[in-house]
Amino acid sequence: MSIFDRYDFLVAEHSQRDLSLLRWALVIVFLWFGAMKFTAYEAAGIAPFIEHSPIMSWLGIFGTQGQSYFIGLIELTIGLFLIIGAFRPLFSALGALMSAATYLITLTFFVTTPGVAEQTAGGFPAISAAPGQFLLKDAVLLAASLVLLSASVRHRGALVPS
Repeated sequence: MSIFDRYDFLVAEHSQRDLSLLRWALVIVFLWFGAMKFTAYEAAGIAPFIEHSPIMSWLGIFGTQGQSYFIGLIELTIGLFLIIGAFRPLFSALGALMSAATYLITLTFFVTTPGVAEQTAGGFPAISAAPGQFLLKDAVLLAASLVLLSASVRHRGALVPS
C-alpha cells in the first residue's frame, strides 16, 4: 500500500471551498471598481476605452461622467448579485454571467483601443503597460467568472426553487 492509497489527495480545482475565493475576489473588484466610476478621475480614465469600442461607444450620449455612472451602477449590481449568490444559486449564476460578459467586453478593447501594442518593442504581441497590460488581467477575471458560472449552474435543479 502506497502513501497515495492511504490519503485522499485532491487537486485544488476539486475543492468547492476554493470557489468562494473566486467569488469574494470578484466581489471586491466589482464593488471597488464600481464605486470608483463615481469619481471624475475614473470617468476620464475609462473614456478612451468607451470612445473606441464599437460595443460601448453609444454610452457617449450620457457624457463622460454619465457613462461612468452607468457602468458603475452595472458593476455595483454585479457585485451585489455575487454577494447574494453566496446564499442564492440563481443570483450566483446571474452575477457570474454578468461578470463574464463584462470581461468579454473589456477584452475586446485589446483590438479597439489605440496604444495596446507597444511599437517601440516591435508592436503586437508586445503590449504596453497601459492600456495593454492593464487589460490583460481581465483574462484571469474572465476565467474566474466562467469557473464560478460553471459551478453555479452545474446542478440544474439548484437554480430553481422547489
